[in-house]
Amino acid sequence: MIAPLQITQEEVLTVLENVKDPEIDTVSIIDLGMVEDISIENHHVSIKILPTFLGCPALEIIKNNIVGAVKKIDGIGEVAVEFIQSPPWTSDRVTEKGREGLKAFGIAPPPKHMEEDGSWHIDCPYCGSTYVTMENIFGPTACRSILYCKSCKNPFEAMKPISNLM
Repeated sequence: MIAPLQITQEEVLTVLENVKDPEIDTVSIIDLGMVEDISIENHHVSIKILPTFLGCPALEIIKNNIVGAVKKIDGIGEVAVEFIQSPPWTSDRVTEKGREGLKAFGIAPPPKHMEEDGSWHIDCPYCGSTYVTMENIFGPTACRSILYCKSCKNPFEAMKPISNLM
């Protein structure tokens, strides 16, 4: 008799690296810091995900992509995905790889530091200039704003900073 395969968290994390944000194909849910917990019991995997915004219209797509990716691991039974609110997701969770992926897509990553007055400063993802202006705090999604670079003359999106320190 062959012993059942042991499924590890590392295997699950590896396949989750391939689950991309549905709108930004250069960053994974790992890169965005959305994966909060993975538990494995008797070949059943439960994954807790922190949405970047609770009203995100892509949550069902993300859930289906997670289930599809994890079910490809040999020996997986049921896959459960739960979106949780605590701890709250913050932009501090975006990894360096995620920050680079956002820039590659043309989205400025969230700033690493907030000013004492609550303001934030973004560099242009195309030319790196700090000579940018906010065109609209409201971008195409709830987590992004629209800015304009006065150096290279390109409009761009920036991921809004969300921090527990605000």
